Amino acid sequence: MQSLKNLKSLSSTSRVSNVQRLPRRKYATAPTERTAPFTATLIAGDGIGPEISVAVEKIFKAAQVPVTWEPVQVSASTGGVNNAVLESVKKNKVALKGPLATPIGTGHTSLNLALRKAFSLYANVRPSISIPGYKTLYDNVDLTVIRENTEGEYSGIEHNVQPGLAESIKVITSEASTRVAQYAFQYAHQHKRHTVAAIHKATIMKMSDGLFIDSCRKVAARWPHIKYVEKTLDATMLQLTQDPSKLDVMVLPNLYGDIVSDLCAGFIGGLGLTPSANIGKDAAIFEAVHGTAPDIAGQNKANPTALLLSGVMMLRHLGFYTKADSIHAAVMQTIREGKHLTGDLGGKSGTNEFTDAIISKLK
Repeated sequence: MQSLKNLKSLSSTSRVSNVQRLPRRKYATAPTERTAPFTATLIAGDGIGPEISVAVEKIFKAAQVPVTWEPVQVSASTGGVNNAVLESVKKNKVALKGPLATPIGTGHTSLNLALRKAFSLYANVRPSISIPGYKTLYDNVDLTVIRENTEGEYSGIEHNVQPGLAESIKVITSEASTRVAQYAFQYAHQHKRHTVAAIHKATIMKMSDGLFIDSCRKVAARWPHIKYVEKTLDATMLQLTQDPSKLDVMVLPNLYGDIVSDLCAGFIGGLGLTPSANIGKDAAIFEAVHGTAPDIAGQNKANPTALLLSGVMMLRHLGFYTKADSIHAAVMQTIREGKHLTGDLGGKSGTNEFTDAIISKLK
């Protein structure tokens, strides 16, 4: 890896220079508005998952989204990710997924990780955008975290060396790093973003994170109109808490992206307001990334916003831009008015009342 010699000079932030210029890949223009019906796999999940899934179904129906839902069950208690789930997602190409519980310390493989690996969902996309009228500590937040989703510390390779000593292996490949970097720049281009920042700790992990940065540099050379910067993880966390407006699109290895995306969600009000998409070559799964909240399950207290906005991301992914904009506007107006909010948003309304309020604002 010839570029690793240059990593000794990495500072917490640097501008790419003198990298090999590769032919810029050409992409088709945005697809025209889609109207044809489609089928999507629906994984309701655990805890509050079933009731927030029902809320999304009601809103999509009211918005006249031409979707047929194909429900499948995924749960650690029912054997995890079974063939029915895999065949459904493989056939439909898109899925909407509620929160899934994975028992801690019991040897169960993460169900979310199993789905990502099964469909090579290489990019996790988490936009964090301030909601007008919903006050948090930070105003005008507009960040997107694009996280490599298949390897890194979450490769699942770990073992006990001897009693009292466990070892976990971090895997970074040029193929996966290049793939997620390419998606980050493509996303920035399509969404008219100005800067992509590659976040790393190559100052310490010179070979693994060094390979990630080397891959990002090569991809950045194909997109000369988008500014590319590199920042260490610790410097990024500090800058985000001081002024999140200083950053735009971030691309990160798996573990770093997991941490930074939750931090960014906190800027806008929490995971209950944050959508998420997992993008692969042959399938995409859109999901709520908050917990299962078993303490309020079945009590008409759950907030469906994260799953609903993930559904909006799914609609835009498929080309239903008008439907997506209509639902998104109705959600924003409902939260901005503040009359029918769930308890986590500071209100006293239940899931059903919040859902009905959104439906009443659809245009």
